[in-house]
Amino acid sequence: MEFIQKRKWFYIISLLIIVPGIISMFVQGFNLGIDFKGGSMLRYQISATTEAAAITQVVNDLQVASEVVVQQSGNDFYIRSNELNQEQTKQITAALSARYGEVTLLSAESVGATIGAELVRNAFLAVAIALVLMLIYISFRFEWTFGLAAVMALFHDVLIVCGIFSLFQLEVNGAFIAAILTVIGYSINDTIVIFDRVRENLRMKKKEALDALLNKSIMQTMNRSVNTVLTVLMPLIALLMFGGATIKVFVITLLIGFIFGMYSSICIASPFYYEIKQRG
Repeated sequence: MEFIQKRKWFYIISLLIIVPGIISMFVQGFNLGIDFKGGSMLRYQISATTEAAAITQVVNDLQVASEVVVQQSGNDFYIRSNELNQEQTKQITAALSARYGEVTLLSAESVGATIGAELVRNAFLAVAIALVLMLIYISFRFEWTFGLAAVMALFHDVLIVCGIFSLFQLEVNGAFIAAILTVIGYSINDTIVIFDRVRENLRMKKKEALDALLNKSIMQTMNRSVNTVLTVLMPLIALLMFGGATIKVFVITLLIGFIFGMYSSICIASPFYYEIKQRG
């Protein structure tokens, strides 16, 4: 397959996803969890049969919390809201006990707005540092053109994941940042495998046209890339279906990131390398 010759189509596909995501990030921003914007999360275990909507109604009737979001995982219910004090937490516990009988407060966590803002800065800093270190390592291990192309492809992956989360207002929390860093690690590993094959082919066939050599290198590593991501997606889908609410954000981020990480390694990183070499 002529990946390099069809690179403009891959660019168009990526832009169709990235541009709406960037617009959404500026217009509606992110749905930040309590890790970043501050707030409280209460975890209850309720023996009686009920649903998240009913729990939400009970909490709203008390008028002690705003922006109430309830997630259910079996008999466990996670109540997220603005920051609550101890008295307000007791009121919610008492109301749930009066309605459902046996109710156990398993945990109560609160994050202040100041700490949340600091976590946002640290999260962006962590991603930026990871990208810079990878650029330095790949430039040292291969050459700067490989490093620049790889980091541009990684930035492409991060933009897509963040854009999708902004478009659909999926919750962004600490698990999201951990997943983003995991996606970066996976994607760079996949890209390095392809670039290592490119380097080997460059040494063996110096007279071959660069676009043909890149296409050949991609095809030689295609089975490895596809099989690896399929192997990873199977347990992730199982976790998404049966893992519960607590790891949902983490799993969704990995699913999106691994799929587009494979796509960028095959369809974006090598074309970027070709563009850099042609203009170099």
